[in-house]
Amino acid sequence: MAEKRPTALITGASSGIGAVFAREYASRGHDLVIAARRTDRLDALAAEITSAHGVKVRVIASDLSVSGAAKRLATAVGKTSIDVLINNSGWGHIGAFAAEDLDGMANEINVNIVSLTQLSRLFVAPMIERGRGTIINIASTAAYQPVPNMSVYAATKAYVLSFTEGLWGELQGTGVTALAVSPGGTATEFFDVAGGRSMGSALMTPTQVVTTAMSALDAKSPAPSVIVGAANRIMAMVGRFVPRRILISVAKRLMKSGRA
Repeated sequence: MAEKRPTALITGASSGIGAVFAREYASRGHDLVIAARRTDRLDALAAEITSAHGVKVRVIASDLSVSGAAKRLATAVGKTSIDVLINNSGWGHIGAFAAEDLDGMANEINVNIVSLTQLSRLFVAPMIERGRGTIINIASTAAYQPVPNMSVYAATKAYVLSFTEGLWGELQGTGVTALAVSPGGTATEFFDVAGGRSMGSALMTPTQVVTTAMSALDAKSPAPSVIVGAANRIMAMVGRFVPRRILISVAKRLMKSGRA
């Protein structure tokens, strides 16, 4: 009997970082469960990956902004053992907090925090029982300082970073690991949805993000978190020693200039 392939569950897999993670894990011999709202894109990705790598790919329609979405996704996954969970779904809004739409703000928190946390809880327990597994949570360089005009988004990503690093500590000795990945501005659809300006050539690619994440996981002793890009790592480190009011003022100026 052929050995059963491991399975990776990837949210937000219809484009960008999630789609690149799907291709990467398929190339490593994983079956996939890919979830997002846009099933037409998922179907196209599934066909591409199945043709290229011969693995099984399940498509699940999922909107993680609504209440109870994590439980529904886990129910749809069913009895399939998930060896890798990638919480990639996330979005943000650029603009003054005083003008934020209440429902939109709640949806952002649901996707970035609530669903991510609940999915981690739902799948980490079976991983611990099996003595193996990986959870990858996509944070952001915005997690390392407050960001005026993206106050909610930056706060949600600070939560993702802290939560994942804490989880990493809890999982020591279990055979399961957790990794928070913090990209800077990346060439995805984020800015189209967020309503802000992209940074043109300064944007990193989804492939750079995934390559950094996989290198961190492949290390002999994986760290709890990784920042994508040398310049971003330096800025995060420097930010620890800069007075908060100066750090916030710099972040505000960068947001206004479109370089945050």
